[in-house]
Amino acid sequence: MNQKQNDIGAAVRQVLGDSLAYLYPAAMRTAVTLGIADQLADGPKTADELAAKSGASADHLRRTLRFLATRGMFHEEEDGTFGLTVSAGLLKSDSPLPMASIVNLLTDELYWLPAGKLDDTVRNGTTAFPDIFGAPLFDYLAERPERGEVFHTALDELSATEHGGIVTTYPFPESCTVADIGGGKGGLLREVLTKNPTVNGILFDHESVVADHGLDTPDLKGRWEIEAGSFFEKVPTADVYLLKRILHDWNDADCVRILRSCRDSMAEGGKVVVVDTVVPSGNDPHPSKLSDLAMMIVFDGKERSEAELEALFAEADLKLARVIPTSGSVSIVEAIAA
Repeated sequence: MNQKQNDIGAAVRQVLGDSLAYLYPAAMRTAVTLGIADQLADGPKTADELAAKSGASADHLRRTLRFLATRGMFHEEEDGTFGLTVSAGLLKSDSPLPMASIVNLLTDELYWLPAGKLDDTVRNGTTAFPDIFGAPLFDYLAERPERGEVFHTALDELSATEHGGIVTTYPFPESCTVADIGGGKGGLLREVLTKNPTVNGILFDHESVVADHGLDTPDLKGRWEIEAGSFFEKVPTADVYLLKRILHDWNDADCVRILRSCRDSMAEGGKVVVVDTVVPSGNDPHPSKLSDLAMMIVFDGKERSEAELEALFAEADLKLARVIPTSGSVSIVEAIAA
């Protein structure tokens, strides 16, 4: 067999494998739903043992875990038992970096069903989410608090995996006021205030979100405020505006409205600090190129290149000052008054 035939054979296997790649998140969701990682916390077990505890079919569970093991999610031992890997350990309920809720969200029908309509999204240039669920995502969640809780809890836990890299990378000015815009329950702001004892903070988000904030701790007493509202209308005055994974949820016009709100309220010498993935050029894999499709199908948002962010800033009377990579997949993009 010549090299060309080898290349064609490899390409066929890739196309077939990629066509069925949706089975991997389905299998991950199954493992999370059945609590398999927690059951393996004290050591490897057989599929029969795991099935007896989870109420599953032993044969079907064994085949699902065997498949997950091919991707490093669980490990099949020579004696037929299954054990935890580092990745599978993140799915335990007591993991210091809890990923189970994130897997549950990202494999939920909120993402799954719009992904099946990606062809419609590409044709029409807008998400199919409202057609499927009857309303845009945030309106849908506002009308269903229990679903909103699943969404915001998962995003808070995802965000928690990134806080340390952000706070240790960005030099917050001393004695400044930091407003975390769309800051959810305040996990990032809490980390900022903890690591910067001269900084004060404002947590800004919808009332239903900030009502369950986590800033009320003795070590932060007197250094934070809560404000509720819409970042499309008006935000509180601050020296530094944090926009962590906010702009990527929105189209360009809405992003300019958010940035303009910050620019209009910004204290003299203030900064807007956007924390998002920045899309690099070239064909190499990058987390931003994957999450960009998620933004497309659910939010009508997008991940942006440095040049695209610079253009948004310019429309809001801001200018890009610098881009600072972090240890994770996000970068810190700082803008100042133009």
